[in-house]
Amino acid sequence: MTDVKTRTIERISDPREMLARASAERRAGRRVAFVPTMGSLHEGHLALLRTARSRGDLLVLSIFVNPTQFNRQEDFQQYPRSLERDLELAATVGVDIAFVPEASAIYPAGHQTWVQPGPLADRLCGPFRPGHFRGVCTVVAALFNIVQPDVAVFGEKDFQQLQIVRRMAADLHMPVEIVAHPTVRDADGLALSSRNERLTPADRVAALAIPRGLEAARALYASGERRARALWSAVTRAIDAAPARPGGGPSIRLEYCHVCDPETLVDVERVEGPVLVAVAAHVGQVRLIDNTLLGRPPADR
Repeated sequence: MTDVKTRTIERISDPREMLARASAERRAGRRVAFVPTMGSLHEGHLALLRTARSRGDLLVLSIFVNPTQFNRQEDFQQYPRSLERDLELAATVGVDIAFVPEASAIYPAGHQTWVQPGPLADRLCGPFRPGHFRGVCTVVAALFNIVQPDVAVFGEKDFQQLQIVRRMAADLHMPVEIVAHPTVRDADGLALSSRNERLTPADRVAALAIPRGLEAARALYASGERRARALWSAVTRAIDAAPARPGGGPSIRLEYCHVCDPETLVDVERVEGPVLVAVAAHVGQVRLIDNTLLGRPPADR
């Protein structure tokens, strides 16, 4: 493979050019690896890219802030955008091509076809973000068609998204291997997210209640506890104990905490196998999600 230090990123915005480029690479017997992002890259994205780099001959990164997965136009407008910085970071981990399309290229005039996910999208974040996963599936399906990857890497922090994409790829016979990468955390335990940039210093302190709660659930599970309610309580107690906002009032508002089957995302009462503990909470104006997978088979660690 090409030396990362000497690699120059090719930038493509036209889907037809990207498709032609990827198709030519595959005809030449080269394996295409892909990481789709909305930009504002951080170390979590770079970890996904490093994994993808090790699994393919051509590494493609997409940077596209997808308008159809935002429930509020305000959130879409406020989403951080830093393309030139993103490209500089991408170069450090060996990206070959940055696919950076305009919205009009992904959703051309007259667009009316959507990929509607099944029951996996009705749980966890689903009730709070109507239409979100329809937007995710539609854009990921479009990107898969354009980039033609042999392998695509997704992060476990967005565990529900990961499972929905896996299901979509299997159900629609998409010839792409979906690889999961463990959640990447900052030194203080907070899961890396582009949204973290919007946290104030006080919000950041409050947000740490989320990983503390998940760690408490992990410790309880390690001690032999198998009641889902007890694991749930460990998380919610940590969040309830977060310091109050200056002037009073809770600094963090729990949206949900679920202890569920990692394949179906259906809540369980008792842990009989691997289980996902998933959390969503609002800290100031920022919505954060996080999770931990307990009882993970050794081969998946």
